[in-house]
Amino acid sequence: MTEHGDETDFTPNGFQLETFFPYLVRVFYSDVTRALSDVYQRDYGMAPAEWRVMAILGSSAEGLQASEIVHRSSMDKVVVSRAVKRMEDRGFLTRQSNEADGRSYLLSLSESGRSAFKDLAPKLLAVEQKMLGGLAPQEIEAMLDIMTRIRANLDVEAGETGA
Repeated sequence: MTEHGDETDFTPNGFQLETFFPYLVRVFYSDVTRALSDVYQRDYGMAPAEWRVMAILGSSAEGLQASEIVHRSSMDKVVVSRAVKRMEDRGFLTRQSNEADGRSYLLSLSESGRSAFKDLAPKLLAVEQKMLGGLAPQEIEAMLDIMTRIRANLDVEAGETGA
């Protein structure tokens, strides 16, 4: 033993990264993103942020402002802006003046973007089914409920801190 404690215990209060929930969520997120990006990267050369923008626009009946995409995606506005620019350059989306607010634009999928979305959606749903394979519907429902409750805990915490 040294004056700082057991030489083999470098973590305070028994902290173990391998069982730390935020770390496991990050690893899980990376695995899920990689499984999906294998499809949209291979088929359309898209980055994850571009796919998220496409999915949001493809699920919307009307054009959306970039700020709404930021809100729905939980991505940073700079990330969304870059993804929108790349998608616009590739012809996947269109930008129209927003008649309700002349200072902003409404973004929509172009015909090419809608075609790519229609091609990708079933392929990505198949990846999702593979991910969820072997899980009972009740287990999936319980997992989604737990995720919702954890997010609600974070919302309460953010409200308490004023963040």
